[in-house]
Amino acid sequence: MAMSFEHLLALLGFAFVSSITPGPNNMMLLASGANFGVRRTLPHMFGISIGHSVMVVLVGLGLITLFDRFPVLHQVLTVVSVAYLLWLAWKIGTAGEPQARSRSKPFSFVQAAAFQWVNPKAWYMALTAITVYAPGQTIPAVLSVAVVFACTNLPSITFWVVLGQQMRRFLTSPLRLRVFNWTMAALLVLSLAPLIWH
Repeated sequence: MAMSFEHLLALLGFAFVSSITPGPNNMMLLASGANFGVRRTLPHMFGISIGHSVMVVLVGLGLITLFDRFPVLHQVLTVVSVAYLLWLAWKIGTAGEPQARSRSKPFSFVQAAAFQWVNPKAWYMALTAITVYAPGQTIPAVLSVAVVFACTNLPSITFWVVLGQQMRRFLTSPLRLRVFNWTMAALLVLSLAPLIWH
């Protein structure tokens, strides 16, 4: 059955709000925009959008049932996600140091796509979208949700990269850049609070 106009509007609203609000992806993109600019961050951006859409499809086609049958998988995912995000926060925080900055580089397409699988917010978005907007988990419904997310996500995350790039003019000194990167690292850690609290 085709998705109704009201249903589509509701999905677009959820996809937009969940994509543009702060979370691990957007904090990393803000930092990448400030450190590397929009052009060098493009693979990171496309990796997020395409990687998350693939996640939505796979969740809709069966992964969601694994979490229902084996709740321990959710706990394992939580531990791995927290550990990885804490490591990423450290990498972001130290990116402003001259000796580290010379060796640092933005996320690649594959790294960004793979990151979605340990990103708690990406899992929340995928699981909620499939549960609410594709309850029957038919292939057309699942694909529709994935396409809506792909179309909505890229413009939303572009905002954060452009914002980061615009901030570069204020980050001309090593001290300012270091403060900015450690602030981004702290915000990334804070984005884990709901996951840890839950």
